[in-house]
Amino acid sequence: MKNLINFLIQYSVVFLFLLLEIISFSMIVNNREYQKNAFLSSSNYLVSGLYEWNNSVVEFFKLRAANDNLAEENTALKNQIINLHNKLTTLQPELQDSIRFHIPPEMEYQFISAKVINSSTNKLQNYITLNKGAIDGVKVDMGVISDEGVVGIVKTVSNRFSVVIPILNPKIEISCKFKRSNYSGSLLWSGADYRYANLTDIARHVELSLGDTLITSGLTITFPEGIPVGNIEDFKIKESDAYYKIKVKLAVNFRTLSHVKVINYLNYKEQRNLENTSED
Repeated sequence: MKNLINFLIQYSVVFLFLLLEIISFSMIVNNREYQKNAFLSSSNYLVSGLYEWNNSVVEFFKLRAANDNLAEENTALKNQIINLHNKLTTLQPELQDSIRFHIPPEMEYQFISAKVINSSTNKLQNYITLNKGAIDGVKVDMGVISDEGVVGIVKTVSNRFSVVIPILNPKIEISCKFKRSNYSGSLLWSGADYRYANLTDIARHVELSLGDTLITSGLTITFPEGIPVGNIEDFKIKESDAYYKIKVKLAVNFRTLSHVKVINYLNYKEQRNLENTSED
């Protein structure tokens, strides 16, 4: 208490000055209309400024809280996207809107949609030109399919175009198997008819039936397992033969082929490098 009294005595002149200033200011404002209006206007401006500052501070903290909530929601949405992606991968509809067959979920694939802009079916060595190239992600040796089944393999690529060797070319063989029995063989085009190809390496002990379905075997990294190749149209075997002669009706109608999907196997490079290392 003594300290407070000493403080007041020490600064009594200052306090007296401030008191007189307040009284003088009050008298000026109350007795003169102009000063009164100016004071009220200034005070209103000051009060409104304080309110605005207060609102800004409140809004800042509200915005900060909202940003925190948005960040949490964003993280939750990302997790949902990952979960949905995993489910979609299992169901395999990604970029294969009209493909009517299943691709194993454990294999990581992406698909590049492309349009056929040139093709042939009446030559011994046929080719297909697509309107997608390197800038679209197309690379040499990628598999090509349609919504009906296997089409071929990418041979050459430019920036905007690519050329595919289709099944209708004896330069390639497609590893396939019977859907019913899993026995595998190689599909090779004879050059006679765009609708048919021949299946080789099927031993005589394998039970066959007309109409049996052939699918990709999954034994190569070009095509995943399970893509339709065709159906048995006819088969023959002689008593002296160890293997069947099998005629296959192809799943894809190359005369009407207009749209395809190029398969991008995401683990292609890793698997290929490992296999090449093992062969050395």
